[in-house]
Amino acid sequence: MAHVLIMPRQGNTVESCIITRWIAAEGDSVSSDLAVCEVETDKASFDVPAGASGTLLKILRAEGEDVPVLEPIAVIGTQGEDWKAALGAAQGGAAPAQSAQEAVQAAKVAVQAAHAAAQAAPSGGRASDEAASVGVSPRARARAQAEGVDARSLSGTGPGGRVIERDVAAAAQARPPLTAAARAAVASGSAAPSGAGTALGGRVGLSDLRRPAAAPAAPAKAVVGDGFTETPLKGVRKIISERMRGSLASTAQLTFNGSALAARVLDLRARFKASDPSLGLSEVTIGDLVLFAVSRVLPRFPSANSTLEGGVLRTYERVHLALAVDTPRGLMVPVIRNADLLSLREISSESKRLAAACQSGSIDPAELSGGTFTVSNLGAFGIESFTPVLNAPQVAILGVDAVTQRAAAGPGGSVVLEPRMGLSLTVDHQIVDGAPAARLLKAFADAIVDIDLLLMA
Repeated sequence: MAHVLIMPRQGNTVESCIITRWIAAEGDSVSSDLAVCEVETDKASFDVPAGASGTLLKILRAEGEDVPVLEPIAVIGTQGEDWKAALGAAQGGAAPAQSAQEAVQAAKVAVQAAHAAAQAAPSGGRASDEAASVGVSPRARARAQAEGVDARSLSGTGPGGRVIERDVAAAAQARPPLTAAARAAVASGSAAPSGAGTALGGRVGLSDLRRPAAAPAAPAKAVVGDGFTETPLKGVRKIISERMRGSLASTAQLTFNGSALAARVLDLRARFKASDPSLGLSEVTIGDLVLFAVSRVLPRFPSANSTLEGGVLRTYERVHLALAVDTPRGLMVPVIRNADLLSLREISSESKRLAAACQSGSIDPAELSGGTFTVSNLGAFGIESFTPVLNAPQVAILGVDAVTQRAAAGPGGSVVLEPRMGLSLTVDHQIVDGAPAARLLKAFADAIVDIDLLLMA
């Protein structure tokens, strides 16, 4: 019996994967434990093993396609076997499909329905709901209900026009904020938001929903000429673009800039680098010292160690510290769990492990979610000040700038140069007011100034 290879699920938050390369070609002999293709999510890349030994009879999805998890991507069987019959059998004995597209769609529905039934077994009844709306992903439906978005009215950007979570998020961000009553009306499909809101705070109320919608602007046409190349955004770059735009559109971002005397940080870094390797401190960097300082300061400012999602503020007891990592595939933000309980050496080791996994593309998707506060360090590039963008749904992010020599008053009215580290704190002004944000930034600066005392505390 032929084996239908499906796109595996990589973590609970992954809805689809992009096939970057087929390692095996149609007609090749494959082994169950050997990879037949490479795929990537917005978070990592990985190989997909064949899952069965035999001949790769049919490749169902091409390189570059964004394929939902659990959808068939290939058929493996014996030489000469009818691959269409194998896909038909996935329906529970249905007649073979008449075309490749029909066969893929039939198997896709069958596989998703079976998976939904297995997940719904304890509660009973959920499987029918999942199967009845295979055009909208479960995460998209949940997000649509929370945001008051009619998912049925959206044009999906997932494969086959499937509505996925980012489609719902984009629809919610593209409209003005709604009142509770208006959100319920939109979610039910009885009304659609249009124009500006006249309710409190500029929100759209029920009366605003009755206005006729303005005619949409004509889409801009691409201009092609000499001397440039147009590349449509897709894959990881498209997802990063959507998330950055969504962060700015859904939050009230305000940035505070300051600096901290970095003499003791520089001295400690030099001493660690020259220390006995057996102590495990020789690889500690200035960035690690900043991460340690942040992990110890944040518990005193719980409002900044929070997430805001769906109108609900969640404040965390532990600090799950996210750090921005530049990779060839784009920006990734892995998370150091329970950073406030880790030693400097443990934070240094974990940050390096996570960064290396991001660079190699082997990062576990679970390690890229669940952060409560983010640190973005551009000091190595000589950046003296920048405006970090919130890693939504988090409500605060710290930008770490370069250490530069700055003039300061010395003894007897003289002028001396001292090393200072720039710090840029962005907060969501919906949650964190100006004075608390200023106190938080000062606390970060004080911790860096007295980093040696902090290590001994």
